[in-house]
Amino acid sequence: MTPFTLLIMMTSLAIGTTLAIMGNHWLLVWMGLEINTLAIIPLMIKHHHPRATEATMKYFLTQATASALILFSTMMNAWTTGEWEMKEMTPTTSNMLTIALLTKLGLAPMHFWLPEVLQGLDLLTGLILSTWQKIAPMTIIFSLHNTLNPFLLTTLGLTSVLVGGWTGLNQTQLRKILAYSSIANLGWMMTILPFSPTLMMMNFVLYLIMTSTMFLTMKLLNTTKINSLTMTWTKTPTLASMTTITLLSLGGLPPMTGFMPKWLIMQELTNQHNSMLATTIAISALLSLFFYLRLSYSIMLTQSPNITNSTSTWRQKSNQFITPLTMMIILTLFMLPLTPNILSL
Repeated sequence: MTPFTLLIMMTSLAIGTTLAIMGNHWLLVWMGLEINTLAIIPLMIKHHHPRATEATMKYFLTQATASALILFSTMMNAWTTGEWEMKEMTPTTSNMLTIALLTKLGLAPMHFWLPEVLQGLDLLTGLILSTWQKIAPMTIIFSLHNTLNPFLLTTLGLTSVLVGGWTGLNQTQLRKILAYSSIANLGWMMTILPFSPTLMMMNFVLYLIMTSTMFLTMKLLNTTKINSLTMTWTKTPTLASMTTITLLSLGGLPPMTGFMPKWLIMQELTNQHNSMLATTIAISALLSLFFYLRLSYSIMLTQSPNITNSTSTWRQKSNQFITPLTMMIILTLFMLPLTPNILSL
């Protein structure tokens, strides 16, 4: 892909997300989501590999179906209420719109496309799909939280936490593991949305930071499988240590950044007299923690057989990912004391 074409696609991604976030008219919001979808497709298929082509087609069909449902629900809402602005929605159109947006995000049980699509992409495009492409739908859900069905959000959120944990246990591909991690983390956000939308957005921001850290680390190490992680300590011991701590932060262990949103979510659910729900998602989080620990074990406690003490010829060289990765790692590890201030903004 030429630099000019890449610039056009990245600009279109930014414009589409901005339209979807800033728009107050349903057609404008839908247009922004469509621009977002069409702009990332050339990035997904740029390698001309059969697996990338298959992933692109799956992504396009899923997003087109969700977009059609969004357009249908908003037209039905405009026909019922007489206006196109994002003010009020009928219960039926609200449920339809919720399902469509959660399909775009990849929450269970509409999650089947996400691991397969992410597995067929390169790491940088997977980073965009796992982070930037989720900003617009999450912002729309946040702005409509008063009109959405709390029972539907909580049910699908709890289902996503369980599905993301269970299905991620037997995976060996890192991109699929991160896909199921994304499903589980988004499930936490949907569970808390009816009770504390601000806490949901804080959790989403921290999720973007931690997921970006993992994708940039995988790109730097040029690894996509668990068994290739065993060479990480030999390549770069410092980065291996930071990657392990990042994984533990994603798992929600203190004192890393990822512990705070899970703690605050369980505290809020308990304050809202939903102790059973809080207990269920806390136990479900142990499933996700298991495969994070599995990755950490592969990085820190296993090494490939090596009969020589000489310096390896494939040690990592400095590249353009070092600076953003360093910033992301710092935020992932040491942002815990700042999260109460972020929540109060």
